[in-house]
Amino acid sequence: MNILILGSGGREHTFAWKIAQSKKAERLFVAPGNAGTAGTELASGGMVTNVAITATDFDAIKELVLRENIEMVVVGPEDPLVKGVHDYFLNDPELSDVAVIGPQKQAAQLEGSKEFAKEFMTRHSIPTAAYESFTKEQLEEGYAFLEKLNPPYVLKADGLAAGKGVLILNDLEEAKEELKNMLVEAKFGNASAKVVIEEFLSGIELSCFVVTDGKNYLTLPMAKDYKRIGEGDTGLNTGGMGAVSPVPFVDGDFVRKIEERIVKPTVSGLQKDELPYKGFIFIGLIKVGNAPYVIEYNVRMGDPETEVVFPRVKTDLVDIFKAVKSGTLDSIELDIDERAATTVMAVSGGYPEAYEKGKEVTGTDTIKDSLVFHAGTVLKDGSTVTNGGRVIAVTSYGKDFKEALQRSYQNMGKLRFDKMYYRKDIGFDL
Repeated sequence: MNILILGSGGREHTFAWKIAQSKKAERLFVAPGNAGTAGTELASGGMVTNVAITATDFDAIKELVLRENIEMVVVGPEDPLVKGVHDYFLNDPELSDVAVIGPQKQAAQLEGSKEFAKEFMTRHSIPTAAYESFTKEQLEEGYAFLEKLNPPYVLKADGLAAGKGVLILNDLEEAKEELKNMLVEAKFGNASAKVVIEEFLSGIELSCFVVTDGKNYLTLPMAKDYKRIGEGDTGLNTGGMGAVSPVPFVDGDFVRKIEERIVKPTVSGLQKDELPYKGFIFIGLIKVGNAPYVIEYNVRMGDPETEVVFPRVKTDLVDIFKAVKSGTLDSIELDIDERAATTVMAVSGGYPEAYEKGKEVTGTDTIKDSLVFHAGTVLKDGSTVTNGGRVIAVTSYGKDFKEALQRSYQNMGKLRFDKMYYRKDIGFDL
C-alpha cells in the first residue's frame, strides 16, 4: 500500500525507517520530511519521497493523497490532529476510506487543552495532581490559589505551546508575576489565554505509550526522556535532549499499577465520553513513592522517545496500523527487542532560544553500529544543513542502557556542525 507520514522531525524519520522495513509499504511519502527521510530506502527497493507540503495544509494533503493513491496517513505532530485532520478525511467522501492514524479533533483536546485533560482525568478517577484553571479575568483568584499551595509552583499554558508552556517556580512572588505574564501579557500567545495551576508532585518522570483502535490497545515499550537543555536537568525546557528505553526503575509491579490505574481507565474513559480514538496515546507519568500519576497526555508519539521505542518494536508497524483502522488490534502480538535502546540529540547552539539555521552537517556517513535519525535538517545543493533547534538523534542498542549510551556518545563524536551541542549526561539519574 502507499503510505503518507505527516511531519518533519526525528519522530517522523523513525516512522519512515520502521515503515520502510515492511513488505506491505509499496511507496512511502513524507510531508514535508527532512534530509534523513529523503535518504530512506524501502524494503521493496524504492526510496522514500519527500513532498514540500506542511502537515496542516489539508487541501494540499488531499490533492497528494488522491494523486498518489495513498491508503494510509500516519500523523506525526500534534498540530494537525488538534486542527482536525482526521475529521477532514472522514467528512470528505473521496477520503473517508483512507486510514488515518491519529485521533479525531475532539479527542485531540487531551493534548490541545490542559484543562480538558484534567477534567477527563478527574471524571475517570485517573490519579493526577490537584489543580485549578484561570483566565485573565480571574487573576486575583489565581494569586489566592497560589498562596494556598506549597512551593514549587507549577503553571501550565492551557493550549499548545510547542512543549515550552510549563513553568516550575520556587518563589511565590515570581509565580504570581509569571501568572500575570502568561494571562495578561500573553507570554505564550493564545496558548496561555487560560492557565492551569497545579500542585507539584515530587518524583521521577517516565513516558508510557499506548496504541489503540478505540476499544483494544497495546502498550509499547516505556521510555524516559530528558527535557532540560543543561546537564543535571538544569536550564530551559526543550523538545527533548535524549531518551532511554526500557526504564530501569520500572518493574513488573509498577507496570501493573500503570495498566490498572491509568491505561485501562484512559481507554475506557474515551469510550464512555464518546471520543473516537484511533492512534497513539502518550501518557507522561511521574512515579511518586511507588505510585504512578499522570502529568499530561499527548495524542501522538513523543520525540525523542520514538527514536528508542520503535527500534525495540520488532512487529511490522504497517500490520499494527491496519489493525488500528479495522478495530482488530487484539489480534496483534507485540514482539519487543530485549536490548536497551538510547538516543542522544545534537542541537543547534543557542537552542531552545535563538539559533542559526543553514549550518552544514557532516560525519553521518561515518557512524557505525548506531542509527542516525534526522530531526531539524534539510537538503540544500546536495548537502545536509541544519533547519531546526534539534538536529540529529543518534540511537544505539546495548545489553543495558549504559552500554547503549556509550555507543551513542562514541558515534556522536563523529558528527560535526557549527555550534553543535549535546548533553553528555543522559541517564545520569538512573
